[in-house]
Amino acid sequence: MPASVAIVTGGAGDIGQAIARRLSDSHDRVVILDHDGSRLDAALAALASDKFERCLCDITDSSQVAGLPRRIFGPEEDAGPDGGAAAVLRTLVNNAGGSAAYSLHETSPQAWQRETALNLDAAFLCFNAFEAHLKRSRGSVVNIASVNGLAVYGNPAYSAAKAGLVHLTRSIAVEYGRFGIRANAVAPGTVRTAAWTARQQANPQVFRDVAQWYPLNRIVDPEDVAHAVAFLASEHAAAITGKACAEPLELITNQLSFSGAERRIRKAAAEAERQQRAATEREERLKKGIHGNRIPHIYYGVHIWTPH
Repeated sequence: MPASVAIVTGGAGDIGQAIARRLSDSHDRVVILDHDGSRLDAALAALASDKFERCLCDITDSSQVAGLPRRIFGPEEDAGPDGGAAAVLRTLVNNAGGSAAYSLHETSPQAWQRETALNLDAAFLCFNAFEAHLKRSRGSVVNIASVNGLAVYGNPAYSAAKAGLVHLTRSIAVEYGRFGIRANAVAPGTVRTAAWTARQQANPQVFRDVAQWYPLNRIVDPEDVAHAVAFLASEHAAAITGKACAEPLELITNQLSFSGAERRIRKAAAEAERQQRAATEREERLKKGIHGNRIPHIYYGVHIWTPH
């Protein structure tokens, strides 16, 4: 039986390592891709198993990505059906991503292109490079999207790219389902990574402040994302494809019915309604000529109030 392989882009980061570690339970080889060699070395040391392999690659560079199949599977595995393959690609996880968190006004064309290249284009390039391998294995694609791709929470370039990634996921599911390829996305919100830990040093209450936006009032750990990925890549999800799954602990997709945020929104809506009622009542009183104990007389468009 050929060895089963999982590939995780952005594998040197906190979420990438957690996904790689979890997939090692169900795959013979797990290849972690990253553009930073020192981070890859540190990740391999942390993962501490010969199941893991490093692969240095800038996945926004189409020429580098095109060469990945040969590097990972060897020249004899490069393309075409081959029942005698030594290894098959069971799972491709497009996890790499990131954002500089610009507002739309602050986003330059160059910044927009950088963010869409990493968060959307790279996933297409990787799928395109491994398409033949996924057809051969009837494999699974899991894309790490974001709640930012499901509603508007800021970071417009990143959010637009993640929305595109969700649509790419569905396009793969529809077009390649006849080859047995499944494609799904996990869309987490705030994840307790090193970046958020750094924010906590500046604001010790940051996790408590953010947690109120989520139904279970807690922040997701990288392992939570990894468990969702492992499920979607497994035989237990054999009938699931084309889904964008908001992390179970995360914001409710396309709804504003979450925790403290809902309360604040409802309070603001109630206040706006109260002000509207008050304005309507004032207009009605003016029409009837009633304003306390005085009635208005109009003189050349100017209201002059006289005692009743």
